Amino acid sequence: MTLDAMDRRILNRLQEGFPIVPHPFEAVGAELGLSGCDLVARLERMQAEGVITRFGPFYDAEAMGGAFCLCAMAVPEAEFDAVVTKVNARPEVAHNYQRTHRLNMWFVLATETEGEIAGVASELERETGLRVHRFPKLREFFIGFRVAA
Repeated sequence: MTLDAMDRRILNRLQEGFPIVPHPFEAVGAELGLSGCDLVARLERMQAEGVITRFGPFYDAEAMGGAFCLCAMAVPEAEFDAVVTKVNARPEVAHNYQRTHRLNMWFVLATETEGEIAGVASELERETGLRVHRFPKLREFFIGFRVAA
């Protein structure tokens, strides 16, 4: 899969935000010289081809009264696919990534209350037989991460 210049413009533009208007795809498409349908079709193609993994809002659970926690697990390589399937089946799980480290699975738990973090982590431990290491946020950092396409 190769990205053309328009794909790159789309990816760069959408990292800067998405308008809250009645027809946001049409609005962004117009900025880029595309119809809203063409913009959606390009996003669907890029997702189907693995260029992007998802397209959607990032909710700040804490700002909405909820809680979130960075978690990690040490998953034996032979069990990784089975464990990732169990972990990702939970609606509270986001941002699950494999790393080359003893703690090779990292994900975020987002729940409605702080107390639910421990409950979900405990359920995952029972389901997988593996410890869920929890790394609660002590301080907030905003790095404004952007990737130039």
